[in-house]
Amino acid sequence: MSKSKSTGFYMRVVHRYLGFFLAGIMTVYAISGVILIFRETEFLKVEKKVEKKLQPNTEINKIGRALRIRDFKITKTEGDLVYFNNGTYNKETGLVNYTSKEFPYILEKFVHLHKATTKQPLFYLNVFFGVSLFFFSISAFWMFLPKTKVFKKGLYYTLGGIILTIVMLFL
Repeated sequence: MSKSKSTGFYMRVVHRYLGFFLAGIMTVYAISGVILIFRETEFLKVEKKVEKKLQPNTEINKIGRALRIRDFKITKTEGDLVYFNNGTYNKETGLVNYTSKEFPYILEKFVHLHKATTKQPLFYLNVFFGVSLFFFSISAFWMFLPKTKVFKKGLYYTLGGIILTIVMLFL
């Protein structure tokens, strides 16, 4: 007569192999997450020269929006040339030249991993990853018997992680 396997057995098996699979995804997410923290700085960014054509005589207050430049500020105007942070706009021709700081291509793709929306294929990876991590954290409680000292200590560490996260959210 074969003995049926327990839920704990299956949780441990799925947890083990899902953990190995997620190790690769977590590595990429960890790298991209750390890079994303520095998105407001120039860390790891390279200078890129940009040349665009806008409509001639675009309203000054609409140039920043059209170029998608945050904190757009005009520094001076001389004739047809409008100077702004790191660039110029020619009112007569509509030609814009400026420099921007951006992540190199591969790092930009890493950063985009965290910013994916429901309109992009990365959305499915993000949902899968989130659900898998949730399962991973819940299935960890099946690794040890509830009456053991390790399990009880694990509950304290879990509570500590929850409290630390909540405190950090409100700082």
